[in-house]
Amino acid sequence: MELTFPLFAGIIAAVLHVISGPDHLAAVTPFAIESKKKAWKVGLFWGIGHLLGMLSIGVLFLFFKELIPIEKISEHSEQFVGVILIGLGLWIFLKIFKAEKKHKHTHIHAQNNPIIHEHPHKHTSEKVHTHAHPNLKQGNIASLSVGFIHGLAGVAHFLLFLPVIGFTSMLDSSKYIIGFGIGTLIAMISFAMVVGKVADFSKQDHNETFFKGIRLAGGLFAFIIGIYWVIAN
Repeated sequence: MELTFPLFAGIIAAVLHVISGPDHLAAVTPFAIESKKKAWKVGLFWGIGHLLGMLSIGVLFLFFKELIPIEKISEHSEQFVGVILIGLGLWIFLKIFKAEKKHKHTHIHAQNNPIIHEHPHKHTSEKVHTHAHPNLKQGNIASLSVGFIHGLAGVAHFLLFLPVIGFTSMLDSSKYIIGFGIGTLIAMISFAMVVGKVADFSKQDHNETFFKGIRLAGGLFAFIIGIYWVIAN
């Protein structure tokens, strides 16, 4: 038990840190909704970005704490997180209400279970008509970037590593840090998967009203938390 305690302590601390931060959840929700089945990747990239951000600010604090105003960096990062969340909310609103007249027609996907649905497409001179689903790479990169900013934000991150000081060996300290990284990824991947599953279910069921409602709720969540974060910090 003593051998595994630091690892589990790090995992639990990370999970509590991630799910107790409404700014974390608000940042990932819009991307997860848009990604649907691939939402787990959004959570993964946010988690990686978050860990990289914390590592960066931790290294700065370790080597240059007397030269660089770490608290100022954290404070401005928190405000920047709020601005990003507001931007995410506006982006979702734009996607929902953007008035674009796109030609649609009904066709059948014969793969696996045949499904009749509509896709916007462009007519060309080609006899064969194809269409592509949205590219999700931009969402992953954006999620990574937002996670990195979150990692830079807040001196509270340092408090989460205080147990490291209390461990008697470098091995235990390393286990705690590794556990914290694992817990961060587990928590955000799990949250993103749940949101993506709900969004995918509404889309597969072709309930456009329900899907738009989910997107609107995700946008409002990000927008409201963003305003609060800017005002509070």
